[in-house]
Order: sequence, then structure tokens, then C-alpha cells
Amino acid sequence: MVLLLTRTYFPNGTNGKLECNGRFICYTIELPWRNNKKRVSCIPEGKYLLKRRYSTKFQWHIEVADVENRSFILFHPANNAKKELNGCIAPVTKISGSGLGLQSKQAFSRVIFMVYKALERKESVSLIIQS
Repeated sequence: MVLLLTRTYFPNGTNGKLECNGRFICYTIELPWRNNKKRVSCIPEGKYLLKRRYSTKFQWHIEVADVENRSFILFHPANNAKKELNGCIAPVTKISGSGLGLQSKQAFSRVIFMVYKALERKESVSLIIQS
């Protein structure tokens, strides 16, 4: 399964649209592009593998694997990129501003359901990020 994240960059945040096979899944919010600097930038455009991951903070979520010079880049719920993200990607139901969204938990549930189902079928799940 391949997820496609198409981004729009703004000075205060990055907004995106997540799709699978041309079908809309949800919107996304991220930090602005700051040359891939840890904790202040979204990750570079490219192709990444997605994996299941568990932490006490986020419970079950999704990890974006093998990001150059970065670790623990996750898909997890958040509605304000600057206040709640350190380089991760937050699915949201609606965009409410640059790097701002609404109803992240509902959007995250849709994403995790799709990704985990594919992984249970032993499919490889990748994410392509583009602008």
C-alpha cells in the first residue's frame, strides 16, 4: 500500500492532503520546512516505509522509518504543529490555519486503521511525500 502526502508549505507550518490510490483519507499538519533540523522542521520530501510502534505517551501509532538524520518521526494526533509536534505528522479532519487543524483523533483513527490492516495482511506500507 502506498500513501501519498501532498504538502503546501507556509512560514508558520506545513499543511497536507493524504491519499491512497487517489482516494482522500484526511488532511495533515506539520512544522514548517527548516532544512530538516531536529524538533523544528518537517521531514524532507521522499519515500519512507511505515511501521507499527507503541509508546506509553501515544499508545499504538505509526513510525516513519529511515528518515535521514532523524529518529522517532511519527504519525500521531495533534491539532497545533508548533505546540504539539517535534517533526512528526498529525492527521487532521479539517485545516484551520498554517500548521493548525481540527479533530485530529478522528483522522488519526482512519489512518491507523488503514495502515494496520495492510500490515496485518503482510503488505509493505510506504509514504511518498511531495509538494
